[in-house]
Amino acid sequence: MLTNPTFWVLIATAIFLGLAIYMGAAKAVTAALDKRGEMIAAELAEARRLREEAAAILAAYESKRKAAEAEAEQIVSAARDEAERLAKESEEKLAEFVARRTKSAEDKIAQAEVQAEAEVRAAAAEAATRAAETILRSQMGGKAGDAAFSAGLAEVKAKLN
Repeated sequence: MLTNPTFWVLIATAIFLGLAIYMGAAKAVTAALDKRGEMIAAELAEARRLREEAAAILAAYESKRKAAEAEAEQIVSAARDEAERLAKESEEKLAEFVARRTKSAEDKIAQAEVQAEAEVRAAAAEAATRAAETILRSQMGGKAGDAAFSAGLAEVKAKLN
């Protein structure tokens, strides 16, 4: 057994482990493992905090997106209402314009009718005057015409004085 190299390796390993335990290597290994565990726990806590922060940011952006969509819908709705209002207003103005133009045309037609009627009356009066003049000239020739002229002249003088 003393000549067996495996035995001597076993003895050397036992002595080495005994010295390592005596010198505090176990505490150092335990402390390193504890430190590594604390570091892993801190990284897990940081990862959890970052995940919660990312979830909060995502929720904030989702709410902003929903608010922007709602605002866009309101803008579209307001634009649609404005377009409908403008269309209705334009339609009313067009109807009012057509009514004004129709009334203006009717007024011009009525004025033309009145003017035509006045021209017809004037032409009829002119024709009647010429006819009366012709008849009077033919009937009032000579002494009878002179007497009628003198009587008319006297009547005009009487009215003027």
